[in-house]
Amino acid sequence: MKIAIITNSRIPSLTANSIQAMKVTQALMQLEHDVCLFAPREAEEVSTELLLSHYGLRLAPRLELLPSERYFKRFDFIFHAQRAAKNFGADLIYTWMPQSAVVGLWAGYPVVLEMHGDVSGTMGAWWLRQFWKAKGNKVMTVTTSALRNALERSTKLQFKDESLLIAPNGVELEKYDGLPNPPEARHQLNLPEGLTVGFTGHIYPGRGAELLFELAKQMPQVNFLWVGGTPELVDTWRGKLTGAKMTNVTMIGFVKHERIALYQAASDVLLMPYSRTIEASSGQDIAEVINPMKMFEYMASGRAIVSADLPSIREVLNEGNAVFCESGNWELVIGKWKAAIESLLADESRRHELGAQARKDVKRLTWVKREERVMVKF
Repeated sequence: MKIAIITNSRIPSLTANSIQAMKVTQALMQLEHDVCLFAPREAEEVSTELLLSHYGLRLAPRLELLPSERYFKRFDFIFHAQRAAKNFGADLIYTWMPQSAVVGLWAGYPVVLEMHGDVSGTMGAWWLRQFWKAKGNKVMTVTTSALRNALERSTKLQFKDESLLIAPNGVELEKYDGLPNPPEARHQLNLPEGLTVGFTGHIYPGRGAELLFELAKQMPQVNFLWVGGTPELVDTWRGKLTGAKMTNVTMIGFVKHERIALYQAASDVLLMPYSRTIEASSGQDIAEVINPMKMFEYMASGRAIVSADLPSIREVLNEGNAVFCESGNWELVIGKWKAAIESLLADESRRHELGAQARKDVKRLTWVKREERVMVKF
């Protein structure tokens, strides 16, 4: 099929929604669909080489950057994208924007609408209701059952099962084949030797930076590895580490997606220390519905995972492939996290058991298998 992919994400950027859109696009290309990606113009030109490098892609899509004035709140972009999809000769529109999905249905296109968070405001709920009211061949994907429940609550609708697909995020398993063991990975990256607890991803509020800091402070005999975060936040936390005279934390900052797997492999234990409120790049609280891409990467790395015990996380992880700890204010939960981590660091066979099961479980959760499930609807 010829698929017009319409995203309001800035391309390229460090946001999870931008990365997810590119992984979906690549998976559709791997399934031999002819795709064109339409995104708001934030730069004059984005080269194929930049897309491949920044997102760690093997296939880069045709990309058209279209006008989008902030004053119009992306509405001008929606109609520019609709016109561009027609000129492309699209057979289907694939989008993360309810407004674009509705306009596409009104124009007679089959539509895939991906939802990764709850709608915001009365207009957000209104547009999603229009999607469900509009006639046409359509599918809405949600990353978790919890998100379906939240959206039904916000829109006061009960979604039709035949037009809704629970499609968690995915992973490129091939990037995790043949990873070195933790000591060898640390050697390749010139990291300190010794047992290492790792974290990769953004450190927006609710992502657990405070808990990571305090764990490292209370466990000086253990190396901690932080990978990711905006330059401003990384500088802030480096300053706090220096002020506290902590030398057991290595902060890497942003690395290209192609290198993430090796940094994850360098850890003996990987953490997902979420709070009960989690701020997305948009500012929205996503704790109820979160389905982080790093969870699938952690699983693919074959390392033991310690995760905050959130219902949406348990839609993928379980007691057989992860260890759960209570989420909440770090002062109240740090003792349990410290005990869980120390127990795993002292038990190599348990770490291997959890990691092997996670690796086995994630094999059905690749990006390509995800998009096969979406496209079979058409």
